[in-house]
Amino acid sequence: MHVVPGLKVLYFGTPVVLISSLNEDGTANLAPMSSAWWLGQNCVLGLGNSARTTENLLREGECVLNLPSSAMVDAVDRIALTTGRPDVPDRKAGQGYRHEPDKFSAAGLTEQASDLVRAPRVAECPIQLECRVVSSQPVGSPAEFATAFQVEVLRAHVEEELVIPGTHHVDPLGWDPLIMKFCEFFGGGHTVHPSRLAEGWRMPHPRMPNRQADDASSGK
Repeated sequence: MHVVPGLKVLYFGTPVVLISSLNEDGTANLAPMSSAWWLGQNCVLGLGNSARTTENLLREGECVLNLPSSAMVDAVDRIALTTGRPDVPDRKAGQGYRHEPDKFSAAGLTEQASDLVRAPRVAECPIQLECRVVSSQPVGSPAEFATAFQVEVLRAHVEEELVIPGTHHVDPLGWDPLIMKFCEFFGGGHTVHPSRLAEGWRMPHPRMPNRQADDASSGK
Protein backbone atom coordinates (compact mmCIF):
# COMPACT_ATOMS: atom_id res chain seq x y z
CA MET A 1 0.00 0.00 0.00
CA HIS A 2 1.28 3.47 -0.88
CA VAL A 3 0.83 6.54 1.30
CA VAL A 4 1.05 10.22 0.41
CA PRO A 5 3.25 11.75 3.14
CA GLY A 6 3.99 15.03 1.38
CA LEU A 7 7.78 14.60 1.23
CA LYS A 8 9.84 17.61 2.35
CA VAL A 9 13.08 16.37 0.74
CA LEU A 10 13.54 14.52 -2.55
CA TYR A 11 17.17 13.40 -2.19
CA PHE A 12 16.61 9.78 -3.23
CA GLY A 13 20.31 9.11 -3.76
CA THR A 14 22.99 10.82 -5.87
CA PRO A 15 26.81 10.89 -5.79
CA VAL A 16 28.46 13.48 -3.59
CA VAL A 17 30.50 16.03 -5.54
CA LEU A 18 33.15 18.33 -4.11
CA ILE A 19 32.97 21.44 -6.29
CA SER A 20 36.14 23.48 -6.32
CA SER A 21 35.94 27.04 -7.61
CA LEU A 22 37.78 30.32 -7.32
CA ASN A 23 36.75 33.12 -5.01
CA GLU A 24 36.90 36.70 -6.21
CA ASP A 25 40.27 37.20 -4.49
CA GLY A 26 41.76 34.17 -6.27
CA THR A 27 41.64 31.77 -3.32
CA ALA A 28 40.02 28.38 -3.67
CA ASN A 29 36.59 27.41 -2.40
CA LEU A 30 35.43 23.84 -1.89
CA ALA A 31 31.81 22.80 -1.41
CA PRO A 32 30.13 19.40 -1.06
CA MET A 33 26.86 18.96 -2.93
CA SER A 34 24.73 16.10 -4.25
CA SER A 35 22.32 17.68 -6.73
CA ALA A 36 24.16 16.64 -9.87
CA TRP A 37 23.46 14.43 -12.84
CA TRP A 38 25.35 13.64 -16.02
CA LEU A 39 24.33 13.28 -19.66
CA GLY A 40 27.03 12.62 -22.24
CA GLN A 41 29.90 15.04 -21.59
CA ASN A 42 27.69 17.48 -19.69
CA CYS A 43 26.53 17.76 -16.11
CA VAL A 44 23.67 19.68 -14.52
CA LEU A 45 24.30 21.12 -11.05
CA GLY A 46 21.67 22.46 -8.66
CA LEU A 47 23.00 25.06 -6.24
CA GLY A 48 21.29 27.40 -3.79
CA ASN A 49 21.66 31.07 -4.59
CA SER A 50 23.01 31.86 -1.12
CA ALA A 51 26.08 29.69 -1.74
CA ARG A 52 29.52 31.14 -2.40
CA THR A 53 29.95 28.46 -5.09
CA THR A 54 26.99 29.87 -7.02
CA GLU A 55 28.60 33.32 -7.00
CA ASN A 56 31.91 31.86 -8.14
CA LEU A 57 30.45 29.85 -11.03
CA LEU A 58 28.43 32.81 -12.30
CA ARG A 59 31.51 35.05 -12.18
CA GLU A 60 34.32 32.68 -13.23
CA GLY A 61 32.41 30.36 -15.58
CA GLU A 62 34.39 27.28 -14.55
CA CYS A 63 34.88 24.71 -11.79
CA VAL A 64 36.15 21.23 -11.03
CA LEU A 65 33.78 18.43 -10.04
CA ASN A 66 35.74 16.17 -7.70
CA LEU A 67 34.08 12.82 -6.96
CA PRO A 68 35.10 11.36 -3.59
CA SER A 69 34.99 7.66 -2.82
CA SER A 70 33.05 6.41 0.19
CA ALA A 71 36.38 6.13 2.04
CA MET A 72 36.62 9.95 1.99
CA VAL A 73 33.43 10.50 3.98
CA ASP A 74 35.25 11.99 7.01
CA ALA A 75 36.80 14.74 4.89
CA VAL A 76 33.49 15.55 3.20
CA ASP A 77 31.58 15.66 6.47
CA ARG A 78 34.11 18.03 8.05
CA ILE A 79 32.98 20.80 5.68
CA ALA A 80 29.32 19.79 5.35
CA LEU A 81 28.14 22.64 7.57
CA THR A 82 30.56 25.33 6.39
CA THR A 83 30.22 28.19 3.93
CA GLY A 84 32.73 30.37 2.15
CA ARG A 85 30.54 33.40 2.80
CA PRO A 86 31.68 35.52 5.78
CA ASP A 87 28.10 36.80 6.07
CA VAL A 88 26.47 33.48 6.89
CA PRO A 89 22.80 33.62 5.77
CA ASP A 90 20.33 33.44 8.65
CA ARG A 91 18.81 30.21 7.40
CA LYS A 92 22.18 28.47 7.22
CA ALA A 93 23.24 29.86 10.58
CA GLY A 94 20.09 28.34 12.06
CA GLN A 95 21.14 24.96 10.65
CA GLY A 96 24.57 25.19 12.23
CA TYR A 97 26.63 26.50 9.31
CA ARG A 98 29.77 28.53 10.06
CA HIS A 99 32.11 30.58 7.90
CA GLU A 100 35.24 28.73 6.79
CA PRO A 101 37.64 30.64 4.52
CA ASP A 102 39.96 27.66 3.87
CA LYS A 103 37.81 24.65 3.04
CA PHE A 104 40.71 22.53 1.76
CA SER A 105 42.56 22.77 5.07
CA ALA A 106 39.38 22.28 7.09
CA ALA A 107 38.65 19.08 5.17
CA GLY A 108 42.27 17.91 5.30
CA LEU A 109 42.46 17.81 1.51
CA THR A 110 45.12 18.94 -0.96
CA GLU A 111 44.88 21.44 -3.82
CA GLN A 112 46.16 20.11 -7.16
CA ALA A 113 46.63 22.31 -10.21
CA SER A 114 44.19 21.76 -13.08
CA ASP A 115 45.15 21.59 -16.74
CA LEU A 116 42.43 23.64 -18.45
CA VAL A 117 40.71 25.70 -15.73
CA ARG A 118 41.99 27.94 -12.94
CA ALA A 119 40.09 26.20 -10.14
CA PRO A 120 42.17 23.51 -8.41
CA ARG A 121 41.41 19.81 -8.26
CA VAL A 122 41.19 17.76 -5.05
CA ALA A 123 44.26 15.52 -5.17
CA GLU A 124 42.69 12.81 -3.00
CA CYS A 125 39.58 12.36 -5.17
CA PRO A 126 39.83 9.35 -7.53
CA ILE A 127 37.83 11.18 -10.23
CA GLN A 128 38.24 14.88 -11.07
CA LEU A 129 36.32 16.62 -13.87
CA GLU A 130 37.48 20.01 -15.14
CA CYS A 131 34.44 21.93 -16.38
CA ARG A 132 33.28 25.18 -17.95
CA VAL A 133 29.86 26.66 -17.39
CA VAL A 134 27.67 26.48 -20.51
CA SER A 135 24.49 28.04 -19.13
CA SER A 136 22.62 28.88 -15.93
CA GLN A 137 18.91 28.94 -15.19
CA PRO A 138 17.04 30.09 -12.06
CA VAL A 139 14.80 27.44 -10.50
CA GLY A 140 12.68 27.08 -7.38
CA SER A 141 10.17 29.12 -5.46
CA PRO A 142 10.70 32.76 -4.41
CA ALA A 143 11.32 31.62 -0.84
CA GLU A 144 14.05 29.18 -1.87
CA PHE A 145 15.69 30.28 -5.11
CA ALA A 146 18.38 28.12 -6.69
CA THR A 147 20.33 28.02 -9.94
CA ALA A 148 20.69 25.10 -12.33
CA PHE A 149 24.06 25.14 -14.07
CA GLN A 150 24.91 23.18 -17.20
CA VAL A 151 28.62 22.52 -17.30
CA GLU A 152 30.70 20.82 -19.99
CA VAL A 153 33.42 18.38 -18.94
CA LEU A 154 36.64 19.53 -20.60
CA ARG A 155 38.95 16.92 -19.12
CA ALA A 156 38.47 13.90 -16.86
CA HIS A 157 41.22 12.70 -14.52
CA VAL A 158 40.73 9.14 -13.23
CA GLU A 159 42.90 7.00 -10.96
CA GLU A 160 44.58 4.44 -13.20
CA GLU A 161 43.42 1.50 -11.10
CA LEU A 162 39.79 2.45 -11.76
CA VAL A 163 40.14 2.28 -15.55
CA ILE A 164 39.39 -1.05 -17.24
CA PRO A 165 42.69 -1.98 -18.95
CA GLY A 166 42.73 -1.27 -22.66
CA THR A 167 39.54 0.80 -22.55
CA HIS A 168 38.27 4.31 -21.81
CA HIS A 169 35.77 3.05 -19.22
CA VAL A 170 35.64 3.18 -15.42
CA ASP A 171 35.35 -0.20 -13.72
CA PRO A 172 31.93 -0.06 -11.99
CA LEU A 173 33.00 -2.79 -9.54
CA GLY A 174 36.11 -0.91 -8.50
CA TRP A 175 34.44 2.51 -8.20
CA ASP A 176 32.65 3.02 -4.88
CA PRO A 177 31.24 6.57 -4.92
CA LEU A 178 30.09 8.35 -1.79
CA ILE A 179 26.31 8.61 -2.05
CA MET A 180 24.06 11.12 -0.31
CA LYS A 181 20.62 9.66 0.32
CA PHE A 182 18.10 11.75 2.29
CA CYS A 183 20.99 13.71 3.87
CA GLU A 184 22.85 10.56 5.00
CA PHE A 185 26.14 9.17 3.63
CA PHE A 186 26.16 5.77 1.95
CA GLY A 187 28.77 3.62 0.24
CA GLY A 188 28.45 0.12 -1.12
CA GLY A 189 24.75 0.22 -0.26
CA HIS A 190 25.36 0.79 3.46
CA THR A 191 25.47 3.84 5.68
CA VAL A 192 29.10 4.77 6.25
CA HIS A 193 29.06 7.83 8.51
CA PRO A 194 26.64 9.95 10.56
CA SER A 195 25.95 13.18 8.68
CA ARG A 196 26.25 16.65 10.19
CA LEU A 197 24.02 17.84 7.34
CA ALA A 198 21.22 15.53 8.44
CA GLU A 199 21.43 17.01 11.93
CA GLY A 200 21.34 20.55 10.52
CA TRP A 201 18.28 19.73 8.46
CA ARG A 202 16.75 17.88 11.44
CA MET A 203 16.18 14.75 9.39
CA PRO A 204 14.38 12.04 11.41
CA HIS A 205 16.54 8.94 10.96
CA PRO A 206 15.94 6.88 14.13
CA ARG A 207 17.32 3.63 12.71
CA MET A 208 20.77 4.80 11.62
CA PRO A 209 23.10 2.25 13.31
CA ASN A 210 26.23 4.43 13.17
CA ARG A 211 24.47 7.36 14.80
CA GLN A 212 23.04 5.16 17.53
CA ALA A 213 26.50 3.80 18.27
CA ASP A 214 28.01 7.26 18.35
CA ASP A 215 25.24 8.57 20.60
CA ALA A 216 25.75 5.67 23.00
CA SER A 217 29.51 6.24 23.20
CA SER A 218 29.04 9.96 23.82
CA GLY A 219 26.39 9.46 26.49
CA LYS A 220 23.54 11.06 24.50
